[in-house]
Amino acid sequence: MNTDISEQRDIYTVTRLNREVRAVLEDGFPPPVWVRGEVSNLARPGSGHIYFSLKDRHSQVRCAMFKSANRNLRTGLENGQEVLARAGVSLYEGRGEYQLIVDYLEPAGAGALQLAFEQLKQRLLEEGLFAAEHKQALPAFPRTIGVITSPSGAAVRDIIQVLGRRYAGAGVIVYPVPVQGEGSAQQIAQAIATANRRQECDVLILARGGGSLEDLWSFNEETVARAIYQSAIPLVSGIGHEIDFTIADFVADQRAPTPSAAAELVSPDAVALLSGLNATHLQLRQHIAQLLQTHLHHVTQLSKRLPRPTYLLRNMTQRTDDLSVRLGLALGNTINLRHSRLQRLTDILNSANPLRQLAEHRARCATLNRQLQNHLLHNLQNRKKQLDYLTRSLQTVSPLATLERGYAIVTDADDNIIRRADQLKKNAEISTRFSRGSIRSTVNVIDGDDE
Repeated sequence: MNTDISEQRDIYTVTRLNREVRAVLEDGFPPPVWVRGEVSNLARPGSGHIYFSLKDRHSQVRCAMFKSANRNLRTGLENGQEVLARAGVSLYEGRGEYQLIVDYLEPAGAGALQLAFEQLKQRLLEEGLFAAEHKQALPAFPRTIGVITSPSGAAVRDIIQVLGRRYAGAGVIVYPVPVQGEGSAQQIAQAIATANRRQECDVLILARGGGSLEDLWSFNEETVARAIYQSAIPLVSGIGHEIDFTIADFVADQRAPTPSAAAELVSPDAVALLSGLNATHLQLRQHIAQLLQTHLHHVTQLSKRLPRPTYLLRNMTQRTDDLSVRLGLALGNTINLRHSRLQRLTDILNSANPLRQLAEHRARCATLNRQLQNHLLHNLQNRKKQLDYLTRSLQTVSPLATLERGYAIVTDADDNIIRRADQLKKNAEISTRFSRGSIRSTVNVIDGDDE
């Protein structure tokens, strides 16, 4: 009887028990879980990860924040600091302790604002204010750019400086508004509506410098979000620093990480193709870095669960290096292909240059002109030779040539040519013409025929 009961038992190993308990915890508390507490037992090993405990008056819980997440910490983390953590509930199987895997931390005072931010963001998302199909394309060559910001802040100076350097031909209209404090959100919304009513700008920039969550809260107000959504003029947001995100950023047609970047986004660039290649290169590098970080994190997790972690980590590290090399080679080949294509397009453009074709036509015209002049000169010389020949031939048969040899032409009073003496009578008037000059005479004696 005891043997039958023993065969029916489902006996857990410690590893299996811990693994299944971890699965129950992770399924029972799907992330994100927000936990507020005081930091204690803070440790920063050489791996770059952060380990600490969160405690209140009665309890504490172990926490781990891996290197890929703690790079986004805005402030330093210290023991005794009150924080609000966004985490997932898990279990560290090696010690059988449940823990929080933290991916975001902020001072506890900002927790209420962060919660309000997330709630408004979710509601506006469901209404479609962030929908991609509502986004407007930015004009390629705006004639006038509107800037909605504080007239005395650094943001407006940075924007004007960038526009002056990149696109000095555009007009700039500043709509001055307060960018924080009571009533600032309403004034920002009114400025957006005013710009749309006047229709004097082709694109708008909504900007301010960096600050805390409280400083940027005017751009998280619903009235500003709806004013941006209703704007018929394309709007670019450039609020705070690169890590700062506001509701206005999600509603805007495009988001820039800084005010200066917003100015660059709305102004055309003469080297757009090269800039596009550089942007693609940067995106690829970021993607590669993220991919490598993901693999490294995955390797770290596997090393905690699997036997022989050193061996597995070494293999995964080698594979990661191989992927890095291959991706680097692929990136280099892609860039080389883009450069080759750009060179081919440049050669085609140069070959079709109208100035080059005009120069070739001018050279051909000059050659044809010289050939025409040579042909005319040759024809003229031939005609002159022919004229000289005809002149000599004409002179050969000309009566004047006969007269030059000593002959004369005799005519009577009626200009009849006298060929024989018997054509004349005594006392008849005759005229004798020589090669040069003529005489008139009277016939006194007529001799007979000499034959």
